[in-house]
Amino acid sequence: MISGMKTALRLTFVLVVALGWDAPSPYGLQVGATASAQGMRDRTRITNRDDAAAVAETQAAEITLTVAPIGQQLLQTWIRTAGVIDEARKTLTGCVVDADAALIRTGQRVRAFPPDSKSSIYQARVTSVATRSDCVVVAATLSGPAYTDATRYVMEIIVDRGQHLAVANAAIIERAGKQVVYEQIHPGHYEPHEIHTGLKGETYTEVVSGIAEGDEIITIGSFFIDADYRLKMTPGGGIDAHQHH
Repeated sequence: MISGMKTALRLTFVLVVALGWDAPSPYGLQVGATASAQGMRDRTRITNRDDAAAVAETQAAEITLTVAPIGQQLLQTWIRTAGVIDEARKTLTGCVVDADAALIRTGQRVRAFPPDSKSSIYQARVTSVATRSDCVVVAATLSGPAYTDATRYVMEIIVDRGQHLAVANAAIIERAGKQVVYEQIHPGHYEPHEIHTGLKGETYTEVVSGIAEGDEIITIGSFFIDADYRLKMTPGGGIDAHQHH
């Protein structure tokens, strides 16, 4: 684990130097890199697949990547609201004003925890849903009594949206208003694909077009692949050398 963190930090430092990111401290390095990378993506367009540049195998070997095939996934929407527990410490009541409130039904699972102690998670089920003029009132009964002294809780209502062809949210890179994922053609060779998405879940997003079921997509580590790709597609190997318009 520590070795992997050192490798990631070494690679991040190389990218910071290559791209000219400002990173005055070890903590600022990560924040600065993320912010500058987003700005870089906003100023560039996606290159066609035929022009895709492969990541050198020696560089890819230094990155800890997670590759997963695209397939059917259960998408879930988590609706969050504040809840108050009753005197018996068995029932939580919350008021949902989110547009997704219409998706809430009795029987749905709920995760609840005090705002200052997310480690104390309680399981519950929605037992009643009532529509008011200003919100939807949701009551959820805990599977067991709450042992903390807290009276207010965060309620996460889990709504199942069905099976969809989907990709992990962590795999998607936002660039100039477009969404990109990287496919592993073979180890050490990765190509970008613009995708069109549909329903976005808590951990997965539906894919409408751009990739096919079974394609192997980079999930964890796509940021580093994208940074290396942008460097290779920039004449001179630097972001300041040329800008795509």
